Amino acid sequence: MNHLVQHAIAGASLSALLCSGIATAQTATLPEVTVTGTREKALLNETPAAVGAISGDTLRQDRPNHPTQIMSQIPGVAVAVTNGEGHTTAIRQPFTTNPVYLFLEDGIPIRSTGFFNHNALYEINIPQSGGIEVIRGPGTALYGSDAIGGVINVLTRTPPKQGEFTLGGDIGGHGWARLLLSGGNTVGDNAWRADLNITHTDGWRDATKYDRQSGTFRWDRALGSDAVLKTVLSFSNIDQQTGANSPLTLADYTNNPTRNYLPIAYRKVEAFRLSTSYEKEWGDTLLSITPYVRNNSMELLASFTLNSDPTVSLSENRSYGVLAKWRRDFPQFMRARLIVGADVDVSPGARAEDSLNVSVTGAAPSRVFNAYTIARRVYDYDVTFKGVSPYVHGEISPSERLRVTSGVRFDHLSYAFENRLAGAPLLVPAGAPFPAARFYGQVNNTDVTFRHTSPKLGATYAIASDMHLFAGYTHGFRAPSEGNLFRPSVGANAAAANASAATSAALKPIKADQLEIGLRGNAGMLNYDVVVYDLTKRDDIVSQRDPITTLTTTVNAGKTRHRGIEIGAGMPFANTWRFDTALSYAKHTYEDWVTNAGIFTGKEIESAPRVMTNTRLTWQPKKDARVQLEWVKLGGYWLDAANTQKYGGHDLFNVRLNWPLTKDVSINSSLYNLTDRRHADSAQLSSGLPVLSPGLPRTLYAGLDLKW
Repeated sequence: MNHLVQHAIAGASLSALLCSGIATAQTATLPEVTVTGTREKALLNETPAAVGAISGDTLRQDRPNHPTQIMSQIPGVAVAVTNGEGHTTAIRQPFTTNPVYLFLEDGIPIRSTGFFNHNALYEINIPQSGGIEVIRGPGTALYGSDAIGGVINVLTRTPPKQGEFTLGGDIGGHGWARLLLSGGNTVGDNAWRADLNITHTDGWRDATKYDRQSGTFRWDRALGSDAVLKTVLSFSNIDQQTGANSPLTLADYTNNPTRNYLPIAYRKVEAFRLSTSYEKEWGDTLLSITPYVRNNSMELLASFTLNSDPTVSLSENRSYGVLAKWRRDFPQFMRARLIVGADVDVSPGARAEDSLNVSVTGAAPSRVFNAYTIARRVYDYDVTFKGVSPYVHGEISPSERLRVTSGVRFDHLSYAFENRLAGAPLLVPAGAPFPAARFYGQVNNTDVTFRHTSPKLGATYAIASDMHLFAGYTHGFRAPSEGNLFRPSVGANAAAANASAATSAALKPIKADQLEIGLRGNAGMLNYDVVVYDLTKRDDIVSQRDPITTLTTTVNAGKTRHRGIEIGAGMPFANTWRFDTALSYAKHTYEDWVTNAGIFTGKEIESAPRVMTNTRLTWQPKKDARVQLEWVKLGGYWLDAANTQKYGGHDLFNVRLNWPLTKDVSINSSLYNLTDRRHADSAQLSSGLPVLSPGLPRTLYAGLDLKW
């Protein structure tokens, strides 16, 4: 294997050493590199951004069943369960399904901007990945639209230097079973790895089973002594019953948490990605070109709209794109670095959606949906998203201790929309449980274009060899997705439906500006990372739901502010012990917020906990042996924008065990929710009453790994 292949593998491996935002479970030294901050290996202490990560070793030890079981190890990051492996995310934002995060695999977006899915992490084979890096806050200047709250980059696992094969299996409560197969080898100038994940669970609540098959294949090939090809093929098939954690009334939440009011809901997802990255390095210059293709489809009977707008939809899109980058270093001129690049994405897609007649028992908020029939086709269109986005990134060191970075990106994004149902709003007659007719507004054939310029500026300063200060300004934006623009909310009459369609088609991008300052380093054996940030977001794209009629309207709304502090720390002690913590305190407020439900300026945003912490105590008596106690705390949050009712938060305790029986045989076990605490994955108001989605009760999982 030539030096460039080794360099690429080393860069990915070193970047994956980051854990808990600042340290791994094996070392107390400051992590050396990150790949997500500049799209290639860079010193963390010269990166003016809040970058946290979870190592591949930690992923293989923790064996998460869901991203919620791993992501909180990074300060200021939380992921909540919706159902199966579905999720909402909170990074410098409230828990939300809104398109304010960018999800990547080896730096390539999982989905096109035009077809955002807040559940994108379930399209990635996380337990067999090579690590996860997270940029907290906007990352638009380098990555483009979507990167407002944060960028989550899942790294593929590097091929082994010699032949290996691993067979792993897990079983657990509620019919959980998972098979993990992994193998690879290096022969001459070729190195490869293949991973396969087959999972089934019956679900711990009624009608919440799911199945998934995910795989990743990576092939690295050296081309002479100065170039390398990296090809990655990934796929996921997911078939799940989804109650979107079916919120329950307080009585059922307390006494009958396995109930599911939404048993007819389901989701079938297919995702395929193929990319080949060509990198050639000569002297102080590097050229990188990465063409890719993607194919995504989802059949969805959406649980979250059953009470207001029951439909079943099929959305599909294909993507053809390329990421191109040229980098030149000038080591004799203040260690200057210049990166010039462009991203191109063409994504044709389509949506077909049918309104449903549903059979129900009971009344809101505990209404149960038992069956459905198709009423009529209400949306049927083709839409093609195109994006052309050049950018430039520069770095310079005016002094030995000071490193200054700046960058700017220009995005030209467009949609070509063709509606097969164009014309007057479509009517679905009244029927139980809806006492009035529903009208579906239609957007006429149109082209929509967005242009946006996104700057950034940052600096790092070495106070001492083991203490580094950084500060930065970043700007982010998020263009509306096809669903925002062309799938307007249902109306109570034709005029309302027309108004909703006009409002949707005229949506503007979300814009955000952030200032942050941080300090990271070592103090003896203690490794620490502290960041303070202030993020202001304008023209947020929100679905305003009337609390009485439950009908929604999608609009750009006002201004919000998000301020907080994030702290990560870790240290070994007493030879075999280690302590790690990731904590954050934030306040999320409406600065200018007037909606059809009232004026909320000055109020705290709902679903926005102030406190989020993850603390771990680990005992490591010998190599590859570990016992860990984890404490996860989620603070209370408001259930509504008026701040009238609140969820009190919760504390959960988890225990993990990894133990080698022989050199090639090991066992693992995880016990989640040790104290069997009743807690909510999410909570909100419905018909003016609190409804809560119960989280996993005490559950045990155990597994066995065999290596050859």
